[in-house]
Amino acid sequence: MTATAAPERPAQLSLRRILPPVVTGQEIVLLGVLVVLWVLLGIFTPAFLTPGSIGPLLVQVAPIALVGVGMTFVILTAGIDVSVAAMIMVSAVTTAQLLVAFDLPAVLALLVAIAVGLALGALNGVLVGYGRVHPIIITFGTANIFQWIGLRVFDSSTVNGIPGTLDFLGRGSEGSTLGVPHAFVIAVVAVAVAWWFLRYAKAGRNLYAIGGNQNAARLAGIKVQPRLVVVYAVTGALAGLAACMMIASGTSTLDQSVGSGKELQVIAAVVIGGTSIIGGRGSVVGTLLGAILVQTVVSGVTQLGWPTQLGFLFVGIFILIAVGTDLIRERARRRA
Repeated sequence: MTATAAPERPAQLSLRRILPPVVTGQEIVLLGVLVVLWVLLGIFTPAFLTPGSIGPLLVQVAPIALVGVGMTFVILTAGIDVSVAAMIMVSAVTTAQLLVAFDLPAVLALLVAIAVGLALGALNGVLVGYGRVHPIIITFGTANIFQWIGLRVFDSSTVNGIPGTLDFLGRGSEGSTLGVPHAFVIAVVAVAVAWWFLRYAKAGRNLYAIGGNQNAARLAGIKVQPRLVVVYAVTGALAGLAACMMIASGTSTLDQSVGSGKELQVIAAVVIGGTSIIGGRGSVVGTLLGAILVQTVVSGVTQLGWPTQLGFLFVGIFILIAVGTDLIRERARRRA
């Protein structure tokens, strides 16, 4: 009588399905693309690889990567948030107005911006989680509401005379240590914490389960609605922190264009980074690499003296390739 191998326990099977790999093929490909791009740009425009060029590039990457962490959580749950640019705008103008009026200390200014973003994001989460309406509809609606609020706070004029309280998040020697921008360091720390959370925390693994199948996740005992509220709230809080970076990265004047177009750059970074647009699979490390790639393309086109529109074209091509690859991979997985 031959002995048969004991079947693997369900808990182990479940963990292997949910737990993301340490490094994905998409991340390795992205890293390779970045290396090639940086080498080519270094050859054709040598100024690109100088500290005077890399530093500002990393400062511009920071808010995209930071909000991208929250957007990765959102898309992992099969959602999306197109209101992040409007949340950045409201957080930025509110904080800037208070800085001018009361000369707030840096810590308090950061807390105000994060609190404003958190409140707006939580509203999105409640509407998405309990409204049972597709997230793109909800967040498109709230984006317009948030933008109206931001314009009212702006009062149809720029915010002038902003003190340098948040300059440690901006460009120049005050905003960096050993040539590395503080804003980029914060973004990398956020990515590292999020990576640990998604890989090792039960609540993080639950996000993959929710994105894979909400009904199955509910039956497994996961509280889907509260998780969604938290995910959107975190995204809003990160948008608030990104707003402080954008206040610091400019001049002492803030205008109504702050945050404009950032939602597209963030979503592009997340999708290019390998997070499945249909939910259930993704990586914050890939999002960071995607953010660097997006900004490299935009900055590279500018430094080469090419038309700005070409930057949008190249980023669009990268998005189509990433989404197409994801759909092919998903079909292959379903057939297996």
